[in-house]
Amino acid sequence: MKIVCIGAGYVGGPTMAMIARECPDITVTVVDIDEERILAWQSDELPIYEPGLKEVVDESLGRNLFFSTDVGKGIEEADIIFVSVNTPTKTFGHGSGRAADLQYLEKTARNILAHARSDKIIVEKSTVPVRTADAMNRILNSRNSDCSFEVLSNPEFLAEGSAVKDLENPDRILIGGHDTEAGRKAMQTLVDIYARWVPKERIITTNVWSSELSKLAANALLAQRVSSINSLSALCEATGADVGEVASAVGRDSRIGPRFLNASVGFGGSCFRKDILNLVYLCESYGLHELAEYWHQVVKINDYQQDRFVGSVISNMFNTISGKRIALFGFAFKADTGDTRESPAIRIAKQLAEERANVVISDPRALDNARIDLGDLGDRVTYEEDPYRAAEEAHALAIMTEWSCYKELDYQRIFDSMLKPAFAFDGRRILDHQKLYEMGFNVYSIGKAPLTHLDA
Repeated sequence: MKIVCIGAGYVGGPTMAMIARECPDITVTVVDIDEERILAWQSDELPIYEPGLKEVVDESLGRNLFFSTDVGKGIEEADIIFVSVNTPTKTFGHGSGRAADLQYLEKTARNILAHARSDKIIVEKSTVPVRTADAMNRILNSRNSDCSFEVLSNPEFLAEGSAVKDLENPDRILIGGHDTEAGRKAMQTLVDIYARWVPKERIITTNVWSSELSKLAANALLAQRVSSINSLSALCEATGADVGEVASAVGRDSRIGPRFLNASVGFGGSCFRKDILNLVYLCESYGLHELAEYWHQVVKINDYQQDRFVGSVISNMFNTISGKRIALFGFAFKADTGDTRESPAIRIAKQLAEERANVVISDPRALDNARIDLGDLGDRVTYEEDPYRAAEEAHALAIMTEWSCYKELDYQRIFDSMLKPAFAFDGRRILDHQKLYEMGFNVYSIGKAPLTHLDA
């Protein structure tokens, strides 16, 4: 059996590396038109950072795992084609800012049709709107062909920073297909591959539309929890309650559970915002306007939380940050990844720069992406890998990413190097606020009352 994956990004590369490792008798090839990315997958510096990923890739690279820019050859030789191309939010035309841009998916379907010389199982790995498989089917069957195509939905549920663990031990594998003889046979083929290392009770088969919608629904519900606890964090700050204590109390309820109840500056990443806006657009398309507004509110609360954080920085630093040095600790949207897509730090850094603050970005993995994301700000932003140097002569520091290394810093050394009064804004609630206060910091954290010396 031969598998090809079209798209060598955050999903395609790791997923195919795991399949290759667990199925050494299957030849797995990842293809992409980006030659630089393909070369990186075969180098000592992978194009993405994930703990443990390099070891997984190295185990199969050159044995049954290959990377190539020859997309046509990969399609022609494959029995199963995973489609893992980008489906960003549209930035133009009808549905701009909400609908998924499916141009790359359609181009891929046409490319498959052009190069296929035998029957193929097509697997949607990209996150797509409901009924995208129908569109792919229409394209693949748009001309007479001796080849038959069966389109399956197999959405990914990987969390960046723990993708390898998620692939090794997934909560579930979801496979959607058509309830026909060909559809059931194709689904079983994919089930048999995953069953090499995933317990069969965790492999779920559904109709194709349920599978496509389940991915959007999962991300929407997770993001909803983040926005819900963040909305309560604002109330906690106003009343003197501690959102951490509130989250712990409600999380003990077995109907609710503790996960995704960590208040912060907001969610980021490539999926949550994009998928919720896609869901909003789908609801609007079917005339479900009340549902669209309900889900749109999840995104609005996320933006509000970031704006509120910036407002706290400005108001607590005497209503002006012009000319003040502010060190942002972290820029990746979460720890253990270099990915900055939709990171809250982007919006926050830009707003601070608009207030004419001197913003310094520090992050152990994401500085290259930060330079791209903030390229339009020019010299209003500087970049410093060493957090100690970033904090020198700073008026304030702000935690943007929950990197474990930030918990272990010598904050007395940092305090001594900063201008006074020194401010600490904890956007991830990872620091020991009482210790910081005792050192002399004025401490402001998401979801709890401040600890400040300014009233003394």
